[in-house]
Amino acid sequence: MSENNVLIQMKDLTRTFEDDGTTIVKDFSLDVNRGEFVTFLGPSGCGKTTILRMLGGFDKPTTGSIILDGKDITKLPPNERPINTVFQKYALFPHLNVYDNIAFGLKLKGLSKEEMKKKVSDALEVVDLEGFEKRNISTLSGGQQQRIAIARAIVNEPQVLLLDEPLSALDYKMRKEMQLELKSMHKQLGITFIFVTHDQEEALTMSDKIVVMSNGHIQQVGTPEEIYNEPANVFVADFIGESNIFNGTMADFRKARFADAIFDCVDDFEKGTKIDAVIRPEDVEVVEPGKGQINGSVTSADFKGTFYITFVQCGQYEMEVHCLKQFKEGQEVGLYVQPDNIHIIPYDNTINHFEGVLGGITGGLLHVEFADIKWDIDPLAVYPDAVVSDDHISDKSGNVIETEGVKVMAYIPPEEFAMSDDVNEGDASGQIVSFYYIGDHYSYTIRSKAEFDYIADDEYLWNQDDIVSVKADPSKAVFKIIK
Repeated sequence: MSENNVLIQMKDLTRTFEDDGTTIVKDFSLDVNRGEFVTFLGPSGCGKTTILRMLGGFDKPTTGSIILDGKDITKLPPNERPINTVFQKYALFPHLNVYDNIAFGLKLKGLSKEEMKKKVSDALEVVDLEGFEKRNISTLSGGQQQRIAIARAIVNEPQVLLLDEPLSALDYKMRKEMQLELKSMHKQLGITFIFVTHDQEEALTMSDKIVVMSNGHIQQVGTPEEIYNEPANVFVADFIGESNIFNGTMADFRKARFADAIFDCVDDFEKGTKIDAVIRPEDVEVVEPGKGQINGSVTSADFKGTFYITFVQCGQYEMEVHCLKQFKEGQEVGLYVQPDNIHIIPYDNTINHFEGVLGGITGGLLHVEFADIKWDIDPLAVYPDAVVSDDHISDKSGNVIETEGVKVMAYIPPEEFAMSDDVNEGDASGQIVSFYYIGDHYSYTIRSKAEFDYIADDEYLWNQDDIVSVKADPSKAVFKIIK
């Protein structure tokens, strides 16, 4: 898209709440084009509504700026922005009828009765509620109230319409209908829609562009097809649709090893590269035992109207399959996946890397502090060629090595962290902010009060927001001096 087509620029937005110091959004940057239907998608607490409130002027960023059509609107109040918002609970006035609810903003602008009548009539036509002008708000269904809220927002002819989970209060059938209605309204009006939801189906159905968020950060921006078929990381793969995710390595040219088997794939990375393999359940074919890449036993098959959700246990790994045929529990089957249906994501080598600092040596042990962790470790873990004494270390020539204040990078593999519900038992503690299932275990992100993220693998299912501790054997950590 050309720069002239960019309507909104969000630059390095950060929002920190002063009362508890919590940062909800951090270094958020995004361009929104004219006439786009953009959806912010993510779990509760990821920061998407906070961004919407900053766009609408109901909240101000701690740092960063918002540019609308070349003008900085960061500090403008809501009534001075060409932006209208449809709230989750609609915020209609119960003592006013439909006409007066829609015309409320127009009256504040001082429009004539004739102008108001035409604009209200046009807005009602867009939401397909002509003739409802005199109806009482209390007599309307949830779907009708939502349409009135939209009519009230568009009657002012804003450049941007913000929608904060407006379908969440509707039943499933009405939500499906309103998804199509909103998409149709967007095309008819031609204005920019920015929609917030945690419902992936809504996002995939309506959007031109999806912004997947987690923990105040953008995880991926793309079309619905790109987000679904080419997830940028494991979080996106797990959050968007159903996925089978496995840790593995590249075995050879376009060959990946995971789930105790070798699979042909179309992504190519250097041999030995650690990877995550993503396979959608609808892309797994059930074949006769021995005719697929792996074999397994059916553990369950539940009918979902048009297909069966089938789980197959393949040794220690579990595979979810969506198929038209029903298989019996305990039935032995083979599973086959076409190479182009395996999406390979390079393993995230930045996790569990923490900058730290060394201290002195006492009793032959070297003190190190990183993140929330304080350890006394074997000096040879950092200086493998050193000669260790009780209160110092030296090189082979006898020169004392100064350790106090030396900066190091510490890495702890996720599988080496043990989790506990006793917060005093571990090296650090925090809240589970996200997790996903990877073949035979769960991967948890635990955020401490100091906002350090620890990634821990565990076979047991914990709950989001649980407070847990993490503990690791210092001998399993890898240290590297930062020069």
